Amino acid sequence: MNDSAVTVEALNFDLSLRKSWPARLLESRDDRIVLLGEFDRDINHPELGLIRRGTRSREFFFADRWYNIFEFTEASGELRSFYCNLAMPPTFADSVLRYVDLDIDVSVTADGTVKVLDLDEFYENAERFSYSEDVKHRADEALRKLLELIERRGELFQILPAIRKVES
Repeated sequence: MNDSAVTVEALNFDLSLRKSWPARLLESRDDRIVLLGEFDRDINHPELGLIRRGTRSREFFFADRWYNIFEFTEASGELRSFYCNLAMPPTFADSVLRYVDLDIDVSVTADGTVKVLDLDEFYENAERFSYSEDVKHRADEALRKLLELIERRGELFQILPAIRKVES
């Protein structure tokens, strides 16, 4: 384990900073980067509810995928949820990982309930920032592939019980 400090920067399509947080580098390979974040205070998230201080987030960023996956665990180690962001593949240099967030999110609770979130924001920003047809196509494909991965309980999602419902 490398365990060096990293700053994560989620950017808007115009490259302005949306949000930033500290994390630790767990793994860096050609195809993915894995970070570990920890909430230093309670956060009331509109979709995830109360995220308590001490909640950990294993954050998976892929070089060839237009999404990232955050696995949230309680301080006790119990799985809380997964939260996936449709995003352009990240860049990583000088201990800063940056990615362009494309607004669409997918929430997966520990009981296997899946929700697609913020489609309206994606369409609003696609118009506002004039997303190219290629960006819109890649976002659609990424959402389709991510939902397929979740539904078949592939990779990280294998620890979930049967998927209960996909809601949009």
